[in-house]
Amino acid sequence: MEKIFKGPAIFLDRNDINTDEIIPAKYLTEVTKEALKPYMLEDLKLEGFDPRGETLKNARVVVTRENFGCGSSREHAPWVFEVNGVHTIIGQSYARIFRQNMFNGGMLAIELPKEDIDALFAFSQQGEVTIDVDVEAQQIKACCGGQCQDFSFEISAFDKALVQSGGWVEFADARY
Repeated sequence: MEKIFKGPAIFLDRNDINTDEIIPAKYLTEVTKEALKPYMLEDLKLEGFDPRGETLKNARVVVTRENFGCGSSREHAPWVFEVNGVHTIIGQSYARIFRQNMFNGGMLAIELPKEDIDALFAFSQQGEVTIDVDVEAQQIKACCGGQCQDFSFEISAFDKALVQSGGWVEFADARY
């Protein structure tokens, strides 16, 4: 599956969104990533959020707050994003295991300072935001209604290599 780090963004304005809200535990018996697809964020309770809505179905980027992916340490949480075409999550911070599982899968877990996250949320009040991430340059371009804002992010050389390789397996296959 090709990883695309751009597209329409969905904004989840809450701290501490946990893995049970990302993919409910009752679906962890599924044996394929594809089987998880319809259940992404099914149990997330957030005012105005519809887990069956078109906004979520079209989203390719998630913007959120602090401690995203906390809770149980399960690979299914990043997998459900991947199978739904969401390969980029931008937040202030992540649970350590969730963050690493994103990179291991060749996906981006971008951390931005609170001021930048607040600016993105304020920008989203103008309408639908599209985000384009340049992994090599470590730059984010967020656009809405003909206006754009740019943000820089840090990523370790190793995590960047994982993302650029397509994930841990592809990284290891190319080097070992």
